[in-house]
Amino acid sequence: MSDMNVDKSKRRFLIVASSAVGGVAAAGTVIPFVASMLPSARALAAGAPVEVDLSKVEPGMQLTVEWRGKPVWIVNRTKEMLDLLGKHDDRLVDPASDSTSQQPEYCKNPTRSIKPQYLIAVGICTHLGCSPTYRKEIGAADLGADWPGGFFCPCHGSRFDLAARVFNGSPAPTNLVIPPHKYLSETKVLIGEDAKA
Repeated sequence: MSDMNVDKSKRRFLIVASSAVGGVAAAGTVIPFVASMLPSARALAAGAPVEVDLSKVEPGMQLTVEWRGKPVWIVNRTKEMLDLLGKHDDRLVDPASDSTSQQPEYCKNPTRSIKPQYLIAVGICTHLGCSPTYRKEIGAADLGADWPGGFFCPCHGSRFDLAARVFNGSPAPTNLVIPPHKYLSETKVLIGEDAKA
């Protein structure tokens, strides 16, 4: 057997070069796979807080926005609407909002809000998940002369007042949920971020 003159520096270069190319190829395969497991921008946005301009919500008007895939109502309550809130507490399941899971602590008050003028509530009935309709008219013919205005669920007849509190006799067991929120200014609210944060 003849003694071959082997260039060891070329061999090392070829090993290093082929290892580097293999590493790049492996990274090129793994990165898209790992990236596919990360949440999409849409999924991230679905859970993100939502900023709302309240200057567009006229007195008596309801605005619906989406937060975490759920409808969130913003109602600009008039003075007349607010004056009616304390007059039917005896007809409510939880007038004092004692069920702490239904609202943040800072909204455990008669208006269930930070600013009494604005109701911010998740628009999903606590019975079976239908979306109630906004029925602000007082004494609506189909809801009775004693109807003070509020929300009516057409699926099974649950009724909620203008503080999103459930009336006795409704299939819904609890008040509507008040989401965490905080005011950024007089006309802007951030839904999905706690006022204590």
